[in-house]
Amino acid sequence: MQNNLLQIATLIFLLPLFGSVAAGFFGKMLGKRGTNWVTILPVAISFLLSAYLVKVIVLDNHPAVEGVVYNWMTTGVFKFDVALLIDRLSAVMIFIVTFVSLMVHIYTVGYMAEDPSYTRFFSYVSLFTFAMLILVLANNYALMFFGWEGVGLVSYLLIGFWFKRESAVFGSLKAFLVNRIGDIGFVVAMSAILMYFNSLNYADVFAQAHTVATQKMKIFSDYDVSAMSVICIFLFIGAMGKSAQVPLHVWLPESMEGPTPISALIHAATMVTAGIYMVARMSPLFEYSPITLSLVLVIGATTCLFMGLLACFHHDIKRVIAYSTLSQLGYMAVALGASAYDAAIFHLVTHAFFKALLFLGAGSVIIALHHEQDMRKMGGLAKRMPITYLTFMIGALAVSAIPPFAGFYSKDAIIEAVHLSTTPGAHFAYFCVLAGAFITPLYSFRAVFLTFHGKSHVDPHVKVQESSWVILLPLIGLAVPSIIAGGMLVGPMLFAKNNLLGSSIFVLPDHNVLLEMAKTFQGAKLMALDAGDTLAFWLALSGIFVAWFFNLRKPELAEKLKIRFAFLYNIMVQKYGFDDFNQLVIVNGTRRLGDFLYKTSDLKFIDGIFVNGSGKLIQWFARISRKIQTGYIYDYAFSMILGVAVLLIWFLH
Repeated sequence: MQNNLLQIATLIFLLPLFGSVAAGFFGKMLGKRGTNWVTILPVAISFLLSAYLVKVIVLDNHPAVEGVVYNWMTTGVFKFDVALLIDRLSAVMIFIVTFVSLMVHIYTVGYMAEDPSYTRFFSYVSLFTFAMLILVLANNYALMFFGWEGVGLVSYLLIGFWFKRESAVFGSLKAFLVNRIGDIGFVVAMSAILMYFNSLNYADVFAQAHTVATQKMKIFSDYDVSAMSVICIFLFIGAMGKSAQVPLHVWLPESMEGPTPISALIHAATMVTAGIYMVARMSPLFEYSPITLSLVLVIGATTCLFMGLLACFHHDIKRVIAYSTLSQLGYMAVALGASAYDAAIFHLVTHAFFKALLFLGAGSVIIALHHEQDMRKMGGLAKRMPITYLTFMIGALAVSAIPPFAGFYSKDAIIEAVHLSTTPGAHFAYFCVLAGAFITPLYSFRAVFLTFHGKSHVDPHVKVQESSWVILLPLIGLAVPSIIAGGMLVGPMLFAKNNLLGSSIFVLPDHNVLLEMAKTFQGAKLMALDAGDTLAFWLALSGIFVAWFFNLRKPELAEKLKIRFAFLYNIMVQKYGFDDFNQLVIVNGTRRLGDFLYKTSDLKFIDGIFVNGSGKLIQWFARISRKIQTGYIYDYAFSMILGVAVLLIWFLH
């Protein structure tokens, strides 16, 4: 049975790779229809196999399966293997990844139908899925890093897919460079893990975690720090890059320059959740580093609140949803910092459904309006696009945490977990997640009202009609779990004695806030019915009301407030100055430093002294030597006599 499960897991990640290679090398030969078959069918099979693994590993409670598929490299005493770990956490993750990827593949058939690089896009999307599956299924840090870099590379290709647009090239380069900063943290962490644990295998590392937790790392001659804290901080720096936590968040809004299907795939269940998954996977390490948990808590809370605020001030429908993703990733990071790892993964799961739904719904609108993305040029689309409107509304209700939609259960659990947490920084985090409960429906329903309600601002020459069924079917497929997944999973995933993630997650008894919450949990239905007793619920309703009031009832008041508080408004529009700071200080500063080094070290020192200087030295020596070659015998005879005299004096002395 173990070998069979290992073979199934191998097929799950190899099938999308096959589709990618087939579409990439033989796309022109296959044509659009053939490309659809060789990419969508393998992902569909991977999804079905993932569902089977969930049944066996999670529902049937089969022990975790671990095994080597291929020996990658051996150096000294270390082995780097393509080895897989199929436990409850990885089974749930690959199910979500393959499901969302399948929906995106189907959606792409309609969205990219007229694009001349149709087959290339399918090849990239399948390759992206392969890299994410490798990342999730790995049983060691080296293989995880391979998948980690894989999603980073393919995201660069996908964000810059329309490479003739300058903004797309800039966005892809920005995403690539910012992610490299996080990757440096991951590499440093792996080096430290190899040094202290003598292994990169998860099982070996986790087994020694309690021992290494007491060890110190000498930073300076008289200053020691916890080795575990250093490892976890650098691991989290890696997670900050991939999961776009402040200040490494700046790449994610720029990823909107890619086609909408990949925006959904990157933001819903793949690249941006990789950091969240990684920290949850490394819970046996993070639990022994309280200072890192506090750091995760505070950075996550900051991202949750301040990135959510930015979504209220942008007009590009995709960028609004992108800032929403940043805010929701902040919620997940907050849950990690509060040691509620199961709640973080639970929100990751529900978020995958409703965020993919929102992005694909926005894409349906963008197609209908001939690629118009400015919400100020929309309005009144509810009657013209009823299915898109209904599914987008479901996504908005889910992300706003309105019961009984999926986001309510996962977000409410995080808020309560932070409230009970004793980790330093929990009070600040609790304020941020509560404020986020108001801000999330504010920007979500602002998008709903500006896009689908009110007076139409659509160009009268544009004929608006509902999207084709190949686009609507994925929307419906994602809308269903956006409604029911939260209520179905909240009990089994968070509060059951043998919960869905089981021993994949490790929590110290003093940190187990979910165990405390389980004492008062009485079922999903009662949780939804008791929502009126929570402050978060009323804040969510207030956010919807404020969005309606300022966007439909009194839009002129919003304009007056914009003028009255122009200073604050400009700060929001400028995105707190992060992009300007990066451009002026880091980018321009790097260029100036490069120019300085080029003019001094390269031109003056290397070229001036070594290259040109050596040439001048040889010329000078040649001029001197040339004078010796006179051509007269008496000059040569005199030189010989002088040489003999010097030698005699030397020896006699």
